[in-house]
Amino acid sequence: MAQSAAAIIAAFNDGREPERLALKTAAMRDNVFSFFRGTAHLFWQRCDEAAVDATAPAAWCSGDLHLENFGTYLADNNVAYFDVNDFDEAAKAPCDWEILRLLASIAVAAPSLKIGKPDAKALMRSAADAYGNALQAGKARWVEKGTSAGAIGQLMAELKSRGRVRLLDRRTQKVKGVRRLDVPSAHMLPINESVRAQLAAFTKSLGKDFAKPDYFVFLDAARRIAGTGSLGLERYSVLIEGDGSPDGNVLLDLKAAKPSSLAMWTKVKQPSWASEAERVVSIQQRCQAIAPHLLHAVTFSGQPIVLKELQPSADRLDLAGIAKEKNGLSEAVQTMGQLAGWGQLRSAGRDGSATPDALMAFARDGGLVERWIVTARQLADQTLIDYADYCRAYDAGAAAKPAKKT
Repeated sequence: MAQSAAAIIAAFNDGREPERLALKTAAMRDNVFSFFRGTAHLFWQRCDEAAVDATAPAAWCSGDLHLENFGTYLADNNVAYFDVNDFDEAAKAPCDWEILRLLASIAVAAPSLKIGKPDAKALMRSAADAYGNALQAGKARWVEKGTSAGAIGQLMAELKSRGRVRLLDRRTQKVKGVRRLDVPSAHMLPINESVRAQLAAFTKSLGKDFAKPDYFVFLDAARRIAGTGSLGLERYSVLIEGDGSPDGNVLLDLKAAKPSSLAMWTKVKQPSWASEAERVVSIQQRCQAIAPHLLHAVTFSGQPIVLKELQPSADRLDLAGIAKEKNGLSEAVQTMGQLAGWGQLRSAGRDGSATPDALMAFARDGGLVERWIVTARQLADQTLIDYADYCRAYDAGAAAKPAKKT
């Protein structure tokens, strides 16, 4: 008999920081799509328990592909791209396990987006077809302003109005021309002085490592609130001098890296990484066309940390808004399916993953798309069962709840 969802979730989150973990458990209770986003580990466990087919060629997967894990970002070459943007659970696995999670996310999110089952199935087919066709073509492409269309094209076109300064203005306060983080807020919580001092010293060391001491001048720091799955892990926002105060300042995102839950449940052999942060950064660099600005694996306070520049969270698709437009979401999920395939082609042949030729041959199987849709629907149905179990446990007081605001 499968272990209860509530028990699995409690065990997985054991040891996380209580204050931010309470935010996570509450968010997962709020709706089933939030629950889905916060439980990639449960999804992969259910895949194993259901004996989901694992005969597909091994490829590099982000490990948590869903509708909200795509967005725009500024890369190291100063060009903005739209791509998969979360690799915390990244691992080598059967290539089509990646698309199964995306398809299941469409089925799970459909009710909240006011999408009926027939239309949801059509969207799943659009994404699956796009993924399979991308693999068959055998050539990795990318999405930037000049190659984007529809809702993604509009998102890319509006990038200038959502730049670094606007992000700084939303996350900081200016006092006599000097920026300080806006703490506490919906995005950040205060830190104690000991951790603040450690972050200041760490930031100074980054200046030496990057040979840019004037860029990495520490200004302020806070605990960061972001995402769903990672809430409760050690994570910080650090404000640095950057290109000059006040509007040239830069926000850094420091996020603890934990073992991949996908790697735990796939039978595919994984490489030996120097650290979990090295795993996340290496796979992200392989799968994306160009990596985000400052993306590095570092160590802080003895923990492996993924470092990158903090970028506007608004640079994600407004799924609810797009769902109201004819063909809007269909175009978007097609692009998402293509990006999943392109990432695997781009990283093909690395550390024992399948070659492009093997991925192309696999994708020529005419029955794949239908099998993916059926399997993803079954996994989505299991998510509904698990969500109901979790809600019962949460409502009975089995999980901590956020403190009430006074």
